[in-house]
Amino acid sequence: MSKYENAIKLLEERCGNGKDVDIALATISLSPNASGNPQPVVRMVCAYYEDGAFYVSTDATKNKMLQIEKNNAVAVAGMDWYTFQGIAENLGWVKDEKNAQIRAKFKKVFGWFDEVGDEDNPNSIVLRITLTNGTIIDHEKKYGDMQYEIDFVNKTAR
Repeated sequence: MSKYENAIKLLEERCGNGKDVDIALATISLSPNASGNPQPVVRMVCAYYEDGAFYVSTDATKNKMLQIEKNNAVAVAGMDWYTFQGIAENLGWVKDEKNAQIRAKFKKVFGWFDEVGDEDNPNSIVLRITLTNGTIIDHEKKYGDMQYEIDFVNKTAR
């Protein structure tokens, strides 16, 4: 296997296969810091990972979504020793026909979804975070390397 394939296998073991994972999602605040510069904002969200992207159930009126509308470059990190950059995208209402497969996965992966997903609210949306690059650490060196720098766009790792 290539380094990229090993890195993806590691990521899928940790976050994929229908797991509900908690990730830290960082966006850029709409309010600058005291010096007038953009400042990051981070919060924990529940997500599932599949094919190079994390999927999140959220409300379109939340601050994170307002921030993503202005700047869709985001970062995510997890307690399983990874940090990635990506592009966030509002896929629209969770009950929209085009989101039927994702909605079904939300119901399967997120045990809380039926109770608090607020599906009938048109602001209840699917947030997709398509990964572009980042790092995953494997202290056990399960696939040979301890650290993988992944380029998801070009499908390479070093």
